[in-house]
Amino acid sequence: MHLDSIWLQIRSAMLAALLLGAAGSLFSQVVPAASQGGLPVAAGAGFSSWDVDWAHGRMGGGTLWVDFPPPFLGSYLPHLLDGLGIEIEARDVSLGAGEQPKGFRQRTIGGGAIYTYRRYRNFHPYVKGLLSFGAIDYGECLDKCNTGFPYTHDSRSDYAAGGGIEYRVFRHIWARADYEYQAWPKLTGQTYLDPQGFTFGAMYDFRPEYRFRVREPSLNSMP
Repeated sequence: MHLDSIWLQIRSAMLAALLLGAAGSLFSQVVPAASQGGLPVAAGAGFSSWDVDWAHGRMGGGTLWVDFPPPFLGSYLPHLLDGLGIEIEARDVSLGAGEQPKGFRQRTIGGGAIYTYRRYRNFHPYVKGLLSFGAIDYGECLDKCNTGFPYTHDSRSDYAAGGGIEYRVFRHIWARADYEYQAWPKLTGQTYLDPQGFTFGAMYDFRPEYRFRVREPSLNSMP
């Protein structure tokens, strides 16, 4: 087995373990949070307009995300870090190819940290950094085309940074406008990709209302 394939499998297993661990800690928080009037998660879906950094023309796709508080920390975070959370995100870009070959497709799934500024009741700016596992279908053969192993697909760990704003539409329903920049390590032996784009969508926040209220000074902290 090729060394790159071994490292790819190791990184994939580590990422899967990370996601499963986060999901397990999320599940462990459901019962206590339910007694306070809500689940500790926000889940959403949107449409992405994406520059796939392959030929010309933007493509479209769907994006799903889930946000929840850091495991085992909860209310122990200092006030400055109230907005710190974990985001798990999945995106599939395969619609409306421009000059890309038919069948071209990019997919990512991963997670990382998100920080939401909750000073304002109905507007929440945020920034995020993610580590994902990405897969790309080229839609054509790039190498070894006359062999039994044509090079038409590849996968990599990739990194992403982004940010955006969430706007409360009604009670627990929020609209989100998101920008994300991705960095894909070397593909096809020499090519680095940096896909990027915007996602517009909506999410339902299951978390209790009190999580979005600006903290008032306690009586003990008053002079």
